Amino acid sequence: MSWQRIRGHDSLIQAFDQAVRRGRLAHAYLFVGPAGVGKRLFAGELAKALLCEARQEARLEACDHCGACKLVDAGTHPDLQIARRPDEKSEVPIEVVRELARSLDLKPARGRGKVVILDDADDLNDASANCFLKTLEEPPPGAVLILIGTSADRQLPTIVSRCQLIPFRPLPEPIVAELLRAQGIEERALIQRLARLSGGSLGKALALADPKLWEFRRTLLHGLTQLRPDGIALAQEWTKFAEEAGKEMAAQRRRAGLALQLLIDFLNDSLSLSLGKSPQLSEAADLPLLHRMVKQADVDHLLAMIDRCLDADVQIDRNVQLVLVLEALLDSLTAEPVA
Repeated sequence: MSWQRIRGHDSLIQAFDQAVRRGRLAHAYLFVGPAGVGKRLFAGELAKALLCEARQEARLEACDHCGACKLVDAGTHPDLQIARRPDEKSEVPIEVVRELARSLDLKPARGRGKVVILDDADDLNDASANCFLKTLEEPPPGAVLILIGTSADRQLPTIVSRCQLIPFRPLPEPIVAELLRAQGIEERALIQRLARLSGGSLGKALALADPKLWEFRRTLLHGLTQLRPDGIALAQEWTKFAEEAGKEMAAQRRRAGLALQLLIDFLNDSLSLSLGKSPQLSEAADLPLLHRMVKQADVDHLLAMIDRCLDADVQIDRNVQLVLVLEALLDSLTAEPVA
């Protein structure tokens, strides 16, 4: 059955099943949690279960065989609307939300009600959020609205107050490893490394499987641990690496952000080593570079570097011009520490 595709979120499946059994399904949900842990997949399976024409009334499980289930799988069910931020936009335009509202005004085509999934809810601007708020305040009977984001803090309080909050936790490492094997990754050492670094996100683990990412990481770390690192050259290398993801800025930001996360992991391990602790995220081959970094930067300097990287991560997430973020970051990381 459809829920077998969902891993690591059994308690949420049971909670929704109980809500249906008791007739207490809410009209709006806000799914929050790290990217890549299965929120979108869960929303899709929930929609299919709600729209399934063969399921028992008091059960929340799709049959996977009826006409409605097949339409959902094909992405053509007339009563399921899925919207997200366009790739070329930095925010969800109000036109996208208005189109969702118009679709909800229509009667269900197949009689089971309507389901709306709004992905990228973090990227609602004030205008689109307020427009969607009107739909949340007066939803049509039988409609279920699902918003997908990373944190309730990134939504308007009025949006949060009208939704039932559903927190998704990171996936356990063994489940991430199992899912990586199912994706065709066979090398045991690679699976263990990806699962360890994933933070419980299958999406991140798969993105980290890119060999070019690790090649760039090696270039970046070698450059930063030189006695006189060239911040300008490293910023150019990082920009080039990000641009190889394609023309879409969202893809370039994701690639640059992954490299930044690996740098933060390296700096955190350098800090641990400086404090007499064992590195947790780096490989044995990284030890010479870790020792060189510890030799060049004391604890206060390492903390300042980590803080600067975290600031850059926020800027990348908030769509600050990528070239400027990387240039400013590398300028800061390669500057001489103030005595």
